[in-house]
Amino acid sequence: MKKSIHFYKDITISVFFILGILAFMSGEFILSTTLFGASSLISNLDFRSDSLQA
Repeated sequence: MKKSIHFYKDITISVFFILGILAFMSGEFILSTTLFGASSLISNLDFRSDSLQA
């Protein structure tokens, strides 16, 4: 049984977001900004190969 690509994408976004919150609370502001940016970027990109075709 295959997992959906959306499941792994959601897990990745959640991990980056939670790590960003933890980094922000510990005072690592550059790291937290990078993690929040990565989670935002991943949530808005479409990695499917069929979306590249016209």
